[in-house]
Amino acid sequence: MPSRFEGKTAIVTGGASGIGAAIAQRLAEDGATVVVADLKLDAAQAQADKLPGAIALEVDTADEASVRKLIEETVARTGGLHLMVNNAGVGGQSAGAGDYDPDDWRKTIDINLNGVFYGVRYAIPEMKKAGGGAIVNMASILGSVGFAQSPAYVAAKHGVVGLTKSAALSSATDNIRINAVGPGFIATPLVENALDADTREALAQLHATKRLGKAEEVAALTAFLLSDEASFITGSYHLVDGGYTAQ
Repeated sequence: MPSRFEGKTAIVTGGASGIGAAIAQRLAEDGATVVVADLKLDAAQAQADKLPGAIALEVDTADEASVRKLIEETVARTGGLHLMVNNAGVGGQSAGAGDYDPDDWRKTIDINLNGVFYGVRYAIPEMKKAGGGAIVNMASILGSVGFAQSPAYVAAKHGVVGLTKSAALSSATDNIRINAVGPGFIATPLVENALDADTREALAQLHATKRLGKAEEVAALTAFLLSDEASFITGSYHLVDGGYTAQ
């Protein structure tokens, strides 16, 4: 029985750790040739070395030329591009809008929103050449609700949801599906290392399930949306948030 993504190439930005690493692993397990793309090439290579046939490439998603080069090199090395997960992102400064550093605003928007646009912009032409494809843009629960101390992150993730819908409409007749995923708070190494146990428990209590999510749970939804099982799903925003936004 053929694997889910046999013969397909997938790029995962921010693929060296956390949610990105879990997605890269899931796609590789399902038969894709995975390009683990990350700002930290050594970390990307370490993750790629764990996966059959995976490739590590460096990318700065805030830099248009870097994203274009990533996609060009992927196609040159693998023969095409069929799947893309625009996952790379940063949390940004913790401050209210009236105190937010404009430089941090620009950095957060550049990585979390402009970087997703660059990925979509340069993936679509290659997917057309391949006869179609699928893109998942990593948004957040904060693509639909606010968070007082994260105005740039919230603005970027709302933008990702809007970009996803617009791009999906313009690409639908090219056999390219584009969707967004909105994770709740996920127990990644970054969260585990940056926050103390009390803070992690406080975040867990914000979810109806009273726990943090797992990166593998986000990866499972992402893989489904990229697969032919989701062939009639495009332009939509799918939450994996333990009931956070239902409350």
